[in-house]
Amino acid sequence: MAGEKKKKKRLNRSILLAKKIIIKDGGNNNARGIGEPSVYHAVVVIFLEFFAWGLLTAPMLTVLYQTFPQHTFLMNGLIHGVKGLLSFLSAPLIGALSDVWGRKSFLLLTVVFTCAPIPLMRISPWWYFAVISVSGVFAVTFSVIFAYVADVTQEHERSTAYGLVSATFAASLVTSPAIGAYLSRAYGDGLVVVLASAVAMLDICFILLAVPESLPEKMRPASWGSLRKVGQDSTVLLICITVFLSYLPEAGQYSSFFLYLRQVVGFTSETVAAFIAVVGILSILAQTAVLGVLVRSIGNKNTILPGLGFQILQLAWYGFGSQPWMMWAAGAVAAMSSITFPAISAIVSRNADPEQQGVVQGMITGIRGLCNGLGPALYGFVFYLFHVELNEMGTMENPGKDIKVNMANPTDESTIIPGPPFLFGACSVLMSLLVALFIPERSSLSVRPGSYHKHSNGAQNYSQGPKAGGADSKEPLLEDSV
Repeated sequence: MAGEKKKKKRLNRSILLAKKIIIKDGGNNNARGIGEPSVYHAVVVIFLEFFAWGLLTAPMLTVLYQTFPQHTFLMNGLIHGVKGLLSFLSAPLIGALSDVWGRKSFLLLTVVFTCAPIPLMRISPWWYFAVISVSGVFAVTFSVIFAYVADVTQEHERSTAYGLVSATFAASLVTSPAIGAYLSRAYGDGLVVVLASAVAMLDICFILLAVPESLPEKMRPASWGSLRKVGQDSTVLLICITVFLSYLPEAGQYSSFFLYLRQVVGFTSETVAAFIAVVGILSILAQTAVLGVLVRSIGNKNTILPGLGFQILQLAWYGFGSQPWMMWAAGAVAAMSSITFPAISAIVSRNADPEQQGVVQGMITGIRGLCNGLGPALYGFVFYLFHVELNEMGTMENPGKDIKVNMANPTDESTIIPGPPFLFGACSVLMSLLVALFIPERSSLSVRPGSYHKHSNGAQNYSQGPKAGGADSKEPLLEDSV
């Protein structure tokens, strides 16, 4: 058995080496960049993009309230709702097209559209929120990034690589909100918007000049018809349901939680920034050290389950908690729940052929995009039903004062659950956990060990694995777990 695993590892390395050789030999005219394609190119792109948006955390709260002084939570949810719906519709198609035309051009396209609204925050807040809404058509960077990572890593490295990308996303938010809050207070929002725009431009230039193409032309399928095949796979369907039920409350939480901390719990802008930093640091540790240990010990699928369990505990704590220390404790639990998405992305990747990576990652990103739309709308609506609103400008201008929930017609305020949407979210994640129990380790989409499909453009056929029907043909290409 050990000998078979070693043979498969050598074979997988030879496939990855063949892809690199094709790139070096000019298999793709757009492969120009600095060095060979690597996970680190993807890491830099993600860091710069979300660092730019992290700088705008504090200014965006103020602009949101000033633009929509009535029903702030609800309008915030509707804006993200339109964006998420467009992402849901476009992400699988963009992923499929990147399988055919390469990753770099679509990586550039997604980053440009994701960062396009940034300078509009100072030019015209109404246009800023309008462009955020429609940018969802192409604002699906993660689907292309994860496909890029799949192109340049071996199968047993995927969980660690996806964890590194997700940890980088968290790292980008460790310091940027605090920096943005300080600069906004000291020099005004204008400087923060200019700095964020400059970081976004740096990211675009990095993609243009430094990021090499990861998918050479000889390795691409002739068409993007695999979208239909992937959509009919039962394992992918189970994974999509799991992602939908677990990410729906997470997306709603992202859209309103910082407002909730300031309005309901009484955090200041500086405390919110510190909260983001601490949770970000803990998430980095969880998605690197903890994730690696769990995947090696219990496998990808079984790593998803405790991640969902931590998320249930976190959301329940947010829902019942009313004191600042409770928010900090729940934030630590939330950091542990961040291991879920890298594990899901890895199991999706290993259940797809090499030429289907863009499609499957696009489908997962599309589901997350749908959640980014429905989640904020759901949370905004529930907050609206429970009369949790930003009704006083003093709340935004003097966030350090003792703040209580604004209740329109409270009958017994002590009986009101502080965070009702979070409890709805905990129930949703519980259903996600039940669905995840039925996800198999491998699906019918998965290739035979060592197989690499031949495309109609004359690509070389690496089909050296065990014969179909043998016992070994059902084993993973490289083992992620024992």
